[in-house]
Amino acid sequence: MHIEHLLTFVTLGPAAGALILAFIPGRLEKVQRWAALLISLAEFALSCLLWANFNPDIAGFQLQTAKVPWIPQLGISYHLGIDGISLLLVMLTTLLMPVVIIASWRSISEHVKAFHISLLMLTTAMLGAFVSLDVFLFYVFWELMLIPMYFIIGVWGGPRRIYAAVKFFIYTMVGSVLMLVGILYLAYSNHLQTHVWSFAYSDLLKAGRQLQMGHSFFTSPQMLVFAAFALAFAIKVPMFPFHTWLPDAHTEAPTGGSIILAGVLLKLGTYGFLRYNRPMFPDAWHAFVPLILVLAVIGILYGAWVALVQPDMKKLVAYSSVSHLGFVMLGLAAGTIASTEGAVLQMVNHGLSTGALFLLVGVIYERRHTRMIADYGGIARVVPVYTGLFLLVTLSSIGLPGLNGFVGEFLILAGTWRRYPVAVIFAALGLIFGAIYMLWMVQRVFWNPFTHEENKSLKDINLREVLAVAPLVIFIVWIGVHPTTFLSPMEAAVRSLLMH
Repeated sequence: MHIEHLLTFVTLGPAAGALILAFIPGRLEKVQRWAALLISLAEFALSCLLWANFNPDIAGFQLQTAKVPWIPQLGISYHLGIDGISLLLVMLTTLLMPVVIIASWRSISEHVKAFHISLLMLTTAMLGAFVSLDVFLFYVFWELMLIPMYFIIGVWGGPRRIYAAVKFFIYTMVGSVLMLVGILYLAYSNHLQTHVWSFAYSDLLKAGRQLQMGHSFFTSPQMLVFAAFALAFAIKVPMFPFHTWLPDAHTEAPTGGSIILAGVLLKLGTYGFLRYNRPMFPDAWHAFVPLILVLAVIGILYGAWVALVQPDMKKLVAYSSVSHLGFVMLGLAAGTIASTEGAVLQMVNHGLSTGALFLLVGVIYERRHTRMIADYGGIARVVPVYTGLFLLVTLSSIGLPGLNGFVGEFLILAGTWRRYPVAVIFAALGLIFGAIYMLWMVQRVFWNPFTHEENKSLKDINLREVLAVAPLVIFIVWIGVHPTTFLSPMEAAVRSLLMH
């Protein structure tokens, strides 16, 4: 395989795999599961080749595909490339997909082929959004994500799955339509300047920077286009107050859907802010930084307080995502090298820790068919291995030194302190509340008095489930012990982005 085709294989491989899967007869469910797993493992192997061929000293995009005209009349082309920021998120995506398939091995028993086709198509859409160097192509991948995720929630979800799926679709679609208007306006502005139609990222980057900053919001093209992009990304993050679709989507989605939603889909919002809003609209970005800081801090505290009173384990973890992603937005808004590197690393950390938490909640739900904290208590003596894994992942989620969460949060807070110390003081309260709600849940589920007789027959985590969570645990410890492995590839790209 030629190196310039590697990114195409990584991005379009899952879609090709979905096509193969479509021709496997419906009754051969075991074959479908194994085929999907092998395709996802091959994807991860290919992304490891990306890592091996990536030069961390180069700030720009690497391993670019040749630019292939797609709609030449409008200057739209198929063009992919990767830098240190997108590399980490591609690796996270391809790592989580086999985990999702293994975790869903028993819980998904209906429409097995359709479920795995949806997962593979979703993988291509997410990867494509991370590596597109044509903004229109990015938008196509961005919209493509909606369809398989809608079906994953709506077909295989819980009792209120249709409500959750429609709410997710409408929220995301509203933001996306405004972003499309912004993209078209940028392309039109670029055409006025150059007399050539182009949707190339590099061309629209220049066009965005040249937009006028007026005296007020409504007379400022740069502010208006910034807001169009920002709304789409804020809904996806989700930032307060655009977060209300998330708890419903998480709670109703199947375990695999929750893992991929928390692990990757939300990161496309934070990635969008870093890749598009900050470098394309630098003046508008600086004007909006105070608002982003305030909303980030509100999200951190609000998410933690609402998580504190949740009776449902899955809903508690869902609200914790609002709080954790608030830290990412805080780091991006602060705009220092340390805070931005911490924010990118925290995107990965959240995917690992929260993905593992959703997986482990799914493990116990499959045995007891309840996620209510009150239905458990004292089960540590019955399921000791499961308890140990859950505690380890909980400690990583609350930022214990030596595990992944600590490194990202420390860099964010240390980097933000230089510019916005008051924001850090309030955000630090979120860390304290995060420890309270997570450890209180663990205490009530695992170490409170044993009051429910039906919990005596609980079976401990099995080998398949251990294999699903093991890769996440390995990286949780690896990042905590040796974060340089994951910080060094992004350093040049982050410095380059912050220079503009």
